[in-house]
Amino acid sequence: MGRACVLDERSLTERLDCAAAAHRLGVFVHLVRIMSSRAFAFILATALVAGLSPALAVVGGTTSQDVRGARASTLRVETSRGELCSGAAIAPELVLTAAHCLMGGGSVSVVSLDPRFRARRHAVIAVLPHPSFVPGTTPRTQPGTDLAMLRLAAPLPADIQPVTLGGGLWQGETVTMAGFGLSVEDNKKTARRLRETRLVNAGNYTTQNTVKVAVDAEAKGESPGAGACRGDSGGPVLRGNAHSRDLVGIVSWSSGPLNSRARRICGGFTAITPVSEHRSWITEAAARLLAMGPNPRQLEREPPAAGYSWWFSR
Repeated sequence: MGRACVLDERSLTERLDCAAAAHRLGVFVHLVRIMSSRAFAFILATALVAGLSPALAVVGGTTSQDVRGARASTLRVETSRGELCSGAAIAPELVLTAAHCLMGGGSVSVVSLDPRFRARRHAVIAVLPHPSFVPGTTPRTQPGTDLAMLRLAAPLPADIQPVTLGGGLWQGETVTMAGFGLSVEDNKKTARRLRETRLVNAGNYTTQNTVKVAVDAEAKGESPGAGACRGDSGGPVLRGNAHSRDLVGIVSWSSGPLNSRARRICGGFTAITPVSEHRSWITEAAARLLAMGPNPRQLEREPPAAGYSWWFSR
């Protein structure tokens, strides 16, 4: 455990130096002011605290039970090296997920849930990370876009309903996040069950790249609340009602709450890659993968790189 840096009047550089000295834990604080539906202003402190992690199940969420809800578009992404992520079906043969989910190498497969919530495995024959994503980085040093697209060997079953790409996320908006990650931090047995929760978009967070940061409306990121955890990376962030949803983002990473005394990586802040800002790449990637035909040659993959364990912390 390292010493947490406290928000004060020091310069950003001094605070980053403090974080680096804290045994790679780091607290990077950015104040975000948002307005509620009653025009009530409040300030959220966005902390990337000890053990900042790629979002790997939903803590503080509920188990998905609606056949026509998140089940119909949220998929589990697994690698032969045992890594777990989530993903969103955007076409019968295409899945959008997080690029860091592919950093470990190995083969990739996708799991969907049938209407009785039983698992079905689907082969992945090609993967295409966003060209700006840099392997060997950490969540806070990643300069690129944490998105990747998967091409399946065959179309998904008819009961899976791909989501449509939505518009931009607006500050203060309430959205639904779904994923297959942990519901109890550090308990791997709680993963692989689809869960979802409602979060509020608190605004932008910028380090080397810019993401949206969402929080539990009640906990506000200050105390433990709902949010992404290990296994939720790549999962969809959705706008709309249970049966008509647009994809507005993909989960990238999570952190613990600001006021937690223990080292936590979940239940605080959920970082989201907004899809509206990357619509052109998504369209181009989809066309490229679908043009490869039924038996494409596997696209080249980056080997595991330094920093890999920072995204997939155990």
